[in-house]
Amino acid sequence: MTDLAAGNDLDAAMDRHRVELTGYCYRMLGSSFDAEDAVQDTYLRAWRSFEKFEGRSSLRSWLYRIATNVCLDLLSAGNKRARPMDLTAPQHQASAVLNERPEVTWLEPVPDGRVLPQTADPAEMALAKESVRLAFVAALQHLPAKQRAVLILREVLAWKADEVAALLETTVASVNSALQRARATLAGQGLRESDPADPLDEEQAKLLEQYLSAFEAYDISRLTTLLHEDAVLSMPPFDLWLRGQEDIAAWHLGQGIGCKGSRLIPTTANGMPAFGQYRPREDGRPGHVPWALQVLEISDGKIVGLNAFLDTARWFPLFDLPEQLDETYETQ
Repeated sequence: MTDLAAGNDLDAAMDRHRVELTGYCYRMLGSSFDAEDAVQDTYLRAWRSFEKFEGRSSLRSWLYRIATNVCLDLLSAGNKRARPMDLTAPQHQASAVLNERPEVTWLEPVPDGRVLPQTADPAEMALAKESVRLAFVAALQHLPAKQRAVLILREVLAWKADEVAALLETTVASVNSALQRARATLAGQGLRESDPADPLDEEQAKLLEQYLSAFEAYDISRLTTLLHEDAVLSMPPFDLWLRGQEDIAAWHLGQGIGCKGSRLIPTTANGMPAFGQYRPREDGRPGHVPWALQVLEISDGKIVGLNAFLDTARWFPLFDLPEQLDETYETQ
């Protein structure tokens, strides 16, 4: 403990764990902003109670204990994050209604750099990316808070059962029981496997190039060939979601026709490829304005999920995407 007595030393030591702690809190809470706040709260609590830290565990373990308590406190109100697919049945384009659900606490996307620590081990990075993908984090929301913590610590972060028991101040038997129940619940969620994308292989890179080209040309026939036959389109904060090539194509040519002429800027989110989508300005002036953060899910060489997060005032600054695109972008 004496090695960390100086304030600057403690700050530096804690900061080395910021990304992994943010990733842990994100998996627990399903919110990029709540995760950042939880880590800040963790560091404040650590500062205030540092004199009580006796060094019997590592600083990292101690911070995880505090972060877990912060997350459990936040989850005690019973709120859980949701995707449109958790709330309603799929609609058909012909009768689709855009119904905004402001009372719903939506699952949020997160930039990779905020939650994925750098590692030279490809297997570790692949697991880390898999564990922050939208479908997995959404499935975690179906677990009670302590089961969620146990599953993340044991299955994602590879903590030993006795280490988790010590962190949660419970028994190894209780940890093992919670893990079994959590696994059973997740098995019932029907999680679809996603292709690893670290880095993108040649086939994946080609698929994304084709998607960008088809979307910007608004060639919906060509875009449809890139979709899995039961691909899903969702657009939070609206609870509408569509399934299948036919309905997704009809949406883009019907109610979604305003997306014609859009421009896309590649980025990444939740360990998956993503695009910042900019639609043409409605006032007729040159240039494009933010419309959606598109997060794509890919499996077996096809797009299986199109997740369009429409609250661009929140997402574009978080992902360091431009506030608008002027006409020069169109000629680049």
